[in-house]
Amino acid sequence: MTSEPTVDQTVPDQRLLEAAESGIPAALADLGRLVRIQGIAWPAFDQEQLQLSARAIADLAEGTGVFDEVRILTAPIPGTDEHGQPAILATRAARNGRPTVMLYAHHDVQPPGDEALWETPPFEPTVRDGRLYGRGAADDKAGVMAHIASLRALREVAGDDLDLGIVLFIEGEEEFGSRSFGSFLAENAEAMRSDVIVVADSGNWDSETPAVTVSLRGNAKFHLTVRTLAHASHSGMFGGAVPDAMLATIKLLSTLWDDQGAVAVEGLAAREAETPDYAETTLRDEAGLPEGVSPIGEGTILSRIWNKPSITVTGIDFTSVEAASNTLSPEVTVVVSARVAPGQDATEAYAAIESHLRAHAPFGAELTFSETDLGDGFLVDTSGWAVADARAAMRDGYGKDPVDLGIGGSIPFISDLVRQFPGAQILVTGVEDPHSRAHSPNESLHLETFRNAVRSEALLLGRINARSL
Repeated sequence: MTSEPTVDQTVPDQRLLEAAESGIPAALADLGRLVRIQGIAWPAFDQEQLQLSARAIADLAEGTGVFDEVRILTAPIPGTDEHGQPAILATRAARNGRPTVMLYAHHDVQPPGDEALWETPPFEPTVRDGRLYGRGAADDKAGVMAHIASLRALREVAGDDLDLGIVLFIEGEEEFGSRSFGSFLAENAEAMRSDVIVVADSGNWDSETPAVTVSLRGNAKFHLTVRTLAHASHSGMFGGAVPDAMLATIKLLSTLWDDQGAVAVEGLAAREAETPDYAETTLRDEAGLPEGVSPIGEGTILSRIWNKPSITVTGIDFTSVEAASNTLSPEVTVVVSARVAPGQDATEAYAAIESHLRAHAPFGAELTFSETDLGDGFLVDTSGWAVADARAAMRDGYGKDPVDLGIGGSIPFISDLVRQFPGAQILVTGVEDPHSRAHSPNESLHLETFRNAVRSEALLLGRINARSL
């Protein structure tokens, strides 16, 4: 338990806001330099770029003048002989009975995808219409720089009166499944032990309204191979009597949804919770849903996104259009990505999906499951003092009351943080807005949102610096 803040705060709010404001141009310049580094954790990409990214962020951490130690570390991937990607771990011991705060973000990014769909080069930071465009500009190098910028402001104002313990943990493989995350926490548990953990990898209600993320869906991702033939055969000679793998795959996958597009898998749960008003017109604008294409599912729109499961086919291995021939395909492999309702165990959800697919395999098709990746969802305990402090800091930093937000996406490593540090209060925040297009072409950061996020985090750290354990 911590006491209420002392009457004479060690870090005055107004000076913190001024320092945060004055540091925004430098923070954005540093963010642009980070965006130019193509740090992608997929093995098919240049892994030296992740090393460069880690070194650049370590230099930024050292430059804040806050930390006792800054290290670039890796950890083993369980069940393999490999180590994960480089992470930055910077630590500062708490003084005079103050709490310790962990600041998390990740420096790896998604692959750019089809560069022809980008209006400007994905790794060339470009500002237009109040937004910074580039891969990682929002997810999550902006989270990295929000931490760095708020620490700079805190150090500038507090000077030698800074007693707050700080752990800066910048992961290097979040987009690739955080494969070594649990090992990293276990190996560095004492150095990372914190009273509050701020995860800057989420979003806001809109570009002007901040949010505290209070629920996240889990995930169950896997590869499914459907096989119907020992070898390819002539479609004219045998078509009509022999099922090809694509026919079987289409029929099988179609059983995962009902006619409204809602998931139709027995054993997948839904969470019952109230959701704010959210119009279909807003959904169309934020998701890019054209007129004439209807939304899917049942219930309120936000309940479908926040509290119910979804299943998406995100990839397929099959003959390309250019190489197509009159052939019955022997096998097809697809990537299935399911989102699991908050509160349901991801292992349980995956078992339900696998059982459903095996039970509905048409024509006796052979099914093989591989590359399974599971992560539990998360429900935030909003009763602690840290959530109250975060809400107040956001209100003062943005000038608008924050909302409690559910997120349809997944941050499965949060459950690892809870297991390793069960006493820590978890705050899930972020700098994205609904138009950031994380993971998509033309990803961008709303500059005013970034400014307000830095202001808010600087205030939050300054106020926690006034608390005593």
